[in-house]
Amino acid sequence: MTDRSRYVMGTLATFFLAAVLGGCGSSSADGSGSTSNPPNPLGAGPAPVSLGGATDLGGAGAYAILAKSGVTNAIGSTIGGNVGVSPAAASYITGFALVADASNTFSTSPSVVGSVYAANYAVPTPANLTSAIARMETAYADAAGRTSPNFNELGGGSLGGLTLVPGLYKWTTSVTIPTDTTLSGGANDVWIFQISGDLTIAAAKSVLMAGGAQARNVFWQVAGQATLGTTSHFEGIILSRTGVTLNTNASMNGRVLAQTLVALDNDVLTSP
Repeated sequence: MTDRSRYVMGTLATFFLAAVLGGCGSSSADGSGSTSNPPNPLGAGPAPVSLGGATDLGGAGAYAILAKSGVTNAIGSTIGGNVGVSPAAASYITGFALVADASNTFSTSPSVVGSVYAANYAVPTPANLTSAIARMETAYADAAGRTSPNFNELGGGSLGGLTLVPGLYKWTTSVTIPTDTTLSGGANDVWIFQISGDLTIAAAKSVLMAGGAQARNVFWQVAGQATLGTTSHFEGIILSRTGVTLNTNASMNGRVLAQTLVALDNDVLTSP
C-alpha cells in the first residue's frame, strides 16, 4: 500500500467515525446547541479557549511555558516566548543559566527568546504571575467543561493515521498518537481535545497541520501527564492539570501551560 493510499484510507476512516460518533450527545454538528459549548464565531468547531493577550503578562497567553511548580531543562532547548513559574521561585527554573535584569522583574537566558519570570521577582511580576496562573486554571476549566462533544472516544483513544476535522473531542481514557496524525481545517477553525487520562505522542511521530490550520487554535486539555516522545513534533496548546515532559529533541508549535512541572531536554518550542 502506498503512503497516499494510507492517507486516503485514514481520512475516510475519520469521516466514517465522524458520521457514526459526531452526533452523540450533540444537537448540532458544531455543538451550537449547547450553552456550555458555544460555536466558533469565525470558523468551524467550538469557540476558542481564552488565554489572554500575548502582550498581557497577567494572562496565560503571554507565555510559551507557564508552570506552577517549576521548569527543568536537562540541556540545550530553545524556547520561543516567555517562561513563567508561580508560586514557585526562580530556583525551580533549572538548566537555563538565568541572568537577572537590573530591575529584578525578570531574567534572561540563552535558551529563551523572551523573558523569564518567577514569583519571587520584583513588583509587578508576582501579581502578574498570580493572575496568569489563575487565567491558566480558568482556561483549563473552560476546556474541560465544554459539553456536547462532536466526537466521543474516537479511535478508542488511538489517533494514529487519522485526519481530524475541527470540533470538540472527548475521551474518558488516555490518548496516544502512535503514528502521524493530521489536523485539517482553516486558519480560524478550532479543535478542543478533552482527555481524562494521559496524552502521549510516540517517538519520531508528528501532529501535522493541513488546510491552513493554526496551532493557536488547538487546545489539548489533559487531566493526566502529557509526554512528547524523542524527536516527535507536536502542535497546539497543552493545558495540563499535572506535568508535561518533552523528551530529547522534541519540537512543538504551541504553548505548555501546566499546573505542576514542565521538563525539557534539548527541545524546540515556538509559541504561535
